[in-house]
Amino acid sequence: MATLKTKFMVGLFVVIGFTFAVVAVVWLGMANYFEKGQYYVAYFDESVQGLDKDSPVKYRGVAIGSVNSIGVASDVNLIEVILKIETDVKLDDSIVAQLKSVGITGIMFVELEKKDEKDVIFGEYIDFPTKYPVIHTKPSDIKKFFESVTDVLLEFKKLDIEAISNRIQSTLV
Repeated sequence: MATLKTKFMVGLFVVIGFTFAVVAVVWLGMANYFEKGQYYVAYFDESVQGLDKDSPVKYRGVAIGSVNSIGVASDVNLIEVILKIETDVKLDDSIVAQLKSVGITGIMFVELEKKDEKDVIFGEYIDFPTKYPVIHTKPSDIKKFFESVTDVLLEFKKLDIEAISNRIQSTLV
């Protein structure tokens, strides 16, 4: 038969266990409220294939945050990427975001850097409301490369190949 002391110890164990469980649930649920950091949003006019939630955000190669979420913007033309900057760095209009690739794997991250005068900047004229401050973007190197290849092919297509070959044949004759 259980003594009074045993019943008290079992009851005390149950109360302490229940208290720890409640504290753990509250602690885990409120953990996001205690994290430091600021949120920013960047709108890309290109594919973000390879960019995932929790992908790094780097400022000149130094990790300063991560991608919080990715979705389609409210205008249904742009891709909205919400960035969480976990340092005390304040981003202003002199900073632009660009998608960069990690090697040949296809994994992407967001690179932040100072705006250059010759950069083609996108996002200066976002005409819909945003929840967070907007970081302007510039095309990725991959997009620039494919646009250059397209331009070269269009110029090649403009050439009158038949007339050139006729001139070469007449010169050879």
